[in-house]
Amino acid sequence: MGTLGWLLQWPIRALVLLVVAALPLGVELASFGTALWAAVLIGLLGTLLILPLKVVMGPVWAITSLGGLISPVSFLFNWIITVVLFGLAAWLIQGFRLKNGLISAILGAVVYSVISAVVLRALGIADVDFTRAALIGSSA
Repeated sequence: MGTLGWLLQWPIRALVLLVVAALPLGVELASFGTALWAAVLIGLLGTLLILPLKVVMGPVWAITSLGGLISPVSFLFNWIITVVLFGLAAWLIQGFRLKNGLISAILGAVVYSVISAVVLRALGIADVDFTRAALIGSSA
């Protein structure tokens, strides 16, 4: 996907974040501008932190999934990384708040990932996976 595809994704992901904030999940956003910055930051954090997170979580993943043989465990670790990225973005951006802490981070990240993937696929903007971590692959 080219640069234009990434640039088009950010405002769409910001709108998805506003939808997530409108749901009773405990995710609060001050404005569209806050949502846009959050979408950009989640994307950048995902790009920069996926490999380090997988390295840190790798030994636990390898043991619990039997080296990737048990795919539900790999799927769970990908979701954990997605929740970490979502929570980190909320912690870093003023006006992006997780009212119920970890529960809001989990629910918000899951809903954000699923809706983003569905909308972006429907628009034909990107071939995205349901979790950003899955883009790197399932091995640590």
